[in-house]
Amino acid sequence: MGSASDWPTMSKAVDVLTSFDIAHEAKVVSAHRMPDEMFAYAEAALERGLRAIIAGAGGAAHLPGMLAAKTIVPVLGVPVASRHLSGQDSLYSIVQMPGGIPTATFAIGEAGATNAALFAVSLLAHDDDELRRRLLDHRAELRDRAASSVLPPDAAP
Repeated sequence: MGSASDWPTMSKAVDVLTSFDIAHEAKVVSAHRMPDEMFAYAEAALERGLRAIIAGAGGAAHLPGMLAAKTIVPVLGVPVASRHLSGQDSLYSIVQMPGGIPTATFAIGEAGATNAALFAVSLLAHDDDELRRRLLDHRAELRDRAASSVLPPDAAP
C-alpha cells in the first residue's frame, strides 16, 4: 500500500487471503516517497515467486501502475478513498493506464480490496484443486446467505 493510512482498506484483502490460507505480505511501499524501494520490490516480484500483487493507493495513486510498469506479475489495483474526492481521483489514476501496461482495477475502498483478494484467489485456484473447492464453497455460502435473507414485514412484495 502507498501509506499506513491505507491499512483500514487494505486489511480487508489481508482478511480474505488469510481466510483462504494464502501466504501474503503487507507492507508500505510508497511510489512517491520510496521510489527506489518500489522499483526494487516490483523487479524482484517474479523471482520471489509472487503470483499477484494487490496494490492499494489513494490520491494520485501511482503505486499500482508503477509496479505494473516494472514487473510482469499481475497487479491488482485498489483505489483507496481519499479525503477530498472520496477515491474518485484514485480510481481514475489506476484505471486509466495506457495500453500495454495492464493494471486490473477494482472498486474504491473496502469492497475493492475484498474483491482484489478474491480475484487473486481465483487466479491461484486455477491450478490448485483444494483452493478451487474452497472458493466454490465460499461462493455457495454467499449465495445461501443472500437466498436466506429476510426482508422487514413492511417491504413491498
